[in-house]
Amino acid sequence: MDAKAHESAVEAIPYKSADERRDEGKELRQAVPRAAHHEWKPHRNRRDPIDILNESNQGRLADLVPIRFGRMMQSPFAFYRGSAAVMAADLATTPSSGIRVQACGDAHLSNFGGFATPERRVIFDINDFDETLPGPWEWDLKRLVASIVLAGRHIGLSETDGARAVAATARSYRERMSDYSGMRTLDVWYDAVDVDRFLGEMETDESRERIEQRLVKIRSKNTPEFLFPKLVEHVGQAPRIIEDSPLIFHPTAEQLPGISTGYREAISRYRDSLGEHVRVLFDRFHFCDLAVKVVGVGSVGTMCLIALFLAAENDPIFLQIKEASASVLEPHAGASAHANHGQRVVVGQRLMQSASDMFLGWGVGLNGRHFYVRQLRDMKTSAIIEDFDAADLRAYGRVCGWALARAHARSGDPAMIAGYLGSSEVFDDAMRDFAVAYADQAQRDHRAFVRAVRQGRVEALVEGA
Repeated sequence: MDAKAHESAVEAIPYKSADERRDEGKELRQAVPRAAHHEWKPHRNRRDPIDILNESNQGRLADLVPIRFGRMMQSPFAFYRGSAAVMAADLATTPSSGIRVQACGDAHLSNFGGFATPERRVIFDINDFDETLPGPWEWDLKRLVASIVLAGRHIGLSETDGARAVAATARSYRERMSDYSGMRTLDVWYDAVDVDRFLGEMETDESRERIEQRLVKIRSKNTPEFLFPKLVEHVGQAPRIIEDSPLIFHPTAEQLPGISTGYREAISRYRDSLGEHVRVLFDRFHFCDLAVKVVGVGSVGTMCLIALFLAAENDPIFLQIKEASASVLEPHAGASAHANHGQRVVVGQRLMQSASDMFLGWGVGLNGRHFYVRQLRDMKTSAIIEDFDAADLRAYGRVCGWALARAHARSGDPAMIAGYLGSSEVFDDAMRDFAVAYADQAQRDHRAFVRAVRQGRVEALVEGA
């Protein structure tokens, strides 16, 4: 490019200061006032949630779908965790400022937690990206705050306590976004919520001590050397993942083609998605075994696997392989730019997380299913909400709001979002009202779901019953 062409290219991308972008965000309130986000009313053409859930089972392992529905029956909070597709359709009918970010797509509070960075530092961040896709930033925040109300009800807190936790979450998101809007771009990308910063948000010494004790246990138990004897037995000389049907079992050739070649083709495609420096590390390990492992709530029925690789007899690594299908946001936010949905998940995760697993990659199986790969556990932890009191829920909500703001600031325009949110509590109050109203909707949907199970419209299997 010659000098004249370079000057023309630069002129075509006008520079705007952070203050100018904040003003643009503030102007968006004229079309979509912040207070407009407070209301939730079902659209007159709202689809039956049972139909949406049944559609979401397409392509899942039929034998596992009843387990998914059995878990969703247990409480409105469990139902909410498994019904991201229902809320995605509902969110598409709510007001949006028009500012887009890389959205998580399923930002309920149980999809936040701690994990180890490649440098072995434990940080707090979003940890589930199955539904990630570019979309309105409000959708993630609304899914988060409604989950906080449902979590509060689940553990028996008062409505006032739940509303205060929502207000704390929304305020944290707004104030952190304001902070990010004034930071240097690289400083936003370098920022992370480490253990010390997380503990600093806790309101009592008792809560901090409980978290520190749990982290000690996680560091000792979520390591390959701890998992190996728990998950692996030896059949002759060959190590084999221990079955625990129906939650852990070895797939048939029909369920997962590639057994005869040791999944060589799929492993090769996954390897190609890794950086060259990680391939050198990955090549030190050889494949030993693979099994289906039922996880979570929303993922039950999709092909979720654990694979054992060994570099030596006592040198294992466990990789989790998860099927990736179209995001629940896609019908409402537009199609993914990536033909492989595993790549969609990986790209979204790297955009949103302050640090990601070095083995994060993607591929496609012989059956055409897209997948992504990451380490199993690796010091991963999430909230045990049953242990929460009102102060814990407020504190956890604040940290989730912080992590979500940081994630959105990386891919979106923090100055515009901060300008739209402003410095008052108008938007915080709107989120409180919306969260309570949508939590009520989720409870109504849960009751309808339980009725559908009892009427035989859907089949559910309650584990241990």
